Amino acid sequence: MWKVIEKGLTKDRIELNGSKFLLANGYMGYRGTLEEHTDKELAACVLSGLYDRFEDKWREPVNAPNGFYTKVYCDGVPLFAPNQNMINHVQSLDIRTGVFERSTTFAINGKKVTLNSQRFLSADDVHLMCLRYSVTAYEDCYLKIETGIDGEIWDINGPHLKNFVYKTDNKTLSLGANTIELNVPVYVSANIITDSELITEYTSSKILAIIDIPLKSGQTYQFDKMVSVYTGLDTNNPLTDSLTGCCKDNYNDALIRHKTRWEERWKTSDVVIDGDKRAQLALRYSIYHLMCIAPHHSDRVSIPARGLSGQVYKGAVFWDTEMFMLRFFILTQPEVAKNLIRYRINTLNGARRKAAEYGYKGAFFAWESQDTGDDACTLFNITDVFTNRPMRTYFRDKQVHISADVAFGIWEYYLLTGDKDVIINGGAETILECARFFLSYAYYKPYKHRYEILDVTGPDEYHERVNNNAFTNKMVEYTLKATRNALKLMWNNAPDDYDKLIHKLGCADELAIIDEFCDKLYIPQADKNGIIEQFDSYHSLEDVSLKKLKEKILNPNEYLGGGNGLATTTKILKQADVVLMLTLFSDEYSEKIKKANFDFYEPRTEHGSSLSSCIYSILASDIGDSQWGYEYFLKTAEIDLNGSSKQYVGDLYIGGTHPAANGGAWMATILGFGGVRLKESEVCISPRLPESWNSLSFCIKWKNSDFRIEITKNLVSIAASCENKANGQFNIKGSIKNCSAGDKIACHY
Repeated sequence: MWKVIEKGLTKDRIELNGSKFLLANGYMGYRGTLEEHTDKELAACVLSGLYDRFEDKWREPVNAPNGFYTKVYCDGVPLFAPNQNMINHVQSLDIRTGVFERSTTFAINGKKVTLNSQRFLSADDVHLMCLRYSVTAYEDCYLKIETGIDGEIWDINGPHLKNFVYKTDNKTLSLGANTIELNVPVYVSANIITDSELITEYTSSKILAIIDIPLKSGQTYQFDKMVSVYTGLDTNNPLTDSLTGCCKDNYNDALIRHKTRWEERWKTSDVVIDGDKRAQLALRYSIYHLMCIAPHHSDRVSIPARGLSGQVYKGAVFWDTEMFMLRFFILTQPEVAKNLIRYRINTLNGARRKAAEYGYKGAFFAWESQDTGDDACTLFNITDVFTNRPMRTYFRDKQVHISADVAFGIWEYYLLTGDKDVIINGGAETILECARFFLSYAYYKPYKHRYEILDVTGPDEYHERVNNNAFTNKMVEYTLKATRNALKLMWNNAPDDYDKLIHKLGCADELAIIDEFCDKLYIPQADKNGIIEQFDSYHSLEDVSLKKLKEKILNPNEYLGGGNGLATTTKILKQADVVLMLTLFSDEYSEKIKKANFDFYEPRTEHGSSLSSCIYSILASDIGDSQWGYEYFLKTAEIDLNGSSKQYVGDLYIGGTHPAANGGAWMATILGFGGVRLKESEVCISPRLPESWNSLSFCIKWKNSDFRIEITKNLVSIAASCENKANGQFNIKGSIKNCSAGDKIACHY
């Protein structure tokens, strides 16, 4: 189960297919549109880490000129899918190799012509895009082929490119421009490999090579197109490097190297499900999307909320990365996880600037982080569909848990990899700065002898500016404990660096207060029924059913939160913060408490976020209800396969891929059904496979050691790599097993 295939094409599927058939390599993402498509069909090549602002609109990532653009005319009639001349169409994505293919047949005045293409974005050379294109005639006809670089590109808040320049040399074309805001050069060069003569044409923002060729019945014409993309962020000479890059390789050799890279990634990341083809494809598809957008090449970028599928959410990095994607990379490709961690460390100064802006110490990380770490989130994110006025939201200034999420990710990376270098070189400093922020944000209640975290918005954005959000308070506690441990590690391993850090921040007097803060921080506890109140006074809200609330909806795109949203004064949640807390800190809560909260919050959760279902899946598995877990797993894993996600909040377009849900599908499988809990000293496994699954097999990297784990209905088998340097300790439902290099162990459960 490695291919996603779609037959036929209608106009209403073009936007969804753009995300569904995405190609990416971490540096850029090319939407799954067809070669003849333009900005009108939302064709785009999204560049990672390059942002631009046009006038007073939102700052967003830059789309490069389209180097795959190709349009064919048969006897003067344009071949464009879909239109009335199209009689057959199939497009596919091979998720094992990251290769897209299309085949479209047209009937033009009684003559049939088929377009075939194969393309990929190189995983070996992230600047390289490769296209093989062919036209087959079934009757004699005359073809005109336009192929080149199209600078008329889709922008949500653009345009972002100015001053287009052109260069041609034999069969090589180049199109360059500069970004509007920072004047960064962007160059795309294409080498067209063909024996035919080319005629070059220019427009104001496009350069084309024209091929005129007659075809006989049964004859096929084919050419290859090697495209290279560079910007001024990559090199001082983007034109020269793009010209060199597009000419140094041929299609077949580039494809071999590309496939080899993908094979290496799948070797450590594939998850095999026996007995459920639907789940197998959905999970592999989710893993594909994680790997194709991951920054293998750089620690200066991270994974945006919509990956590299477009400019939605300003191409910004949210808490999604640490909470829903990072664990996949820690346990399968730790080198990528380290890049994601280094991105947060590299943007620490932006978080410091934000904290200072609001009058706090330390680091208040951006809710929407771009290249510098400064917050791209505005105070008015959503438009009221009834008044057409922007609504004040409190994502930017009150979702303080983002700093705790960053600290959580850094420390968890260390616990599961043992990589002290990250902690010593920036990690401890970042965690400490997050703790200092919370110390300056918290309130001490002398009459209660405790610290509280007031006036916040948790992940459940339908309820803004609440007090003592259970998830937020628990995450702050984790940050404070991680601060203690990170500083201790630094003191023991790099005492001189520790002294320099404390002196640099001038925070020696604060360390004792941080300890007191940790010991006296209020953490909401379960009541007599086992329910943990999501935030202060949550139980006083109207307890309306989700069905009743939805009956009041007047506009399908209306926002349920904010000052006047339907859910604001009710117990209906966007996503349950408490359920997320119980999955992150599962060992600290009894099964009775976890079950009570699942049963209480599940019917009150609207799942208005794509992040929600996977968390319910994990907790359902944890409490022994794998059927509930399976239903929520499918909802998560298939979100980009079936296009079932929300496309608008208010009038705000939020379409695109959902990498957090992709990571959530992996977590629901490994942490939920596999029952894997990773600790600093051991790996715990307590499986709960869905009824239809015969077995589950996967690899993990833990403490720089590799293990393959296979779970059947009653047996857990573990094989350790012969190259492991240390033993692995496994706790399989209370049975302790050690697994040395080259060992294979098995345990019934």
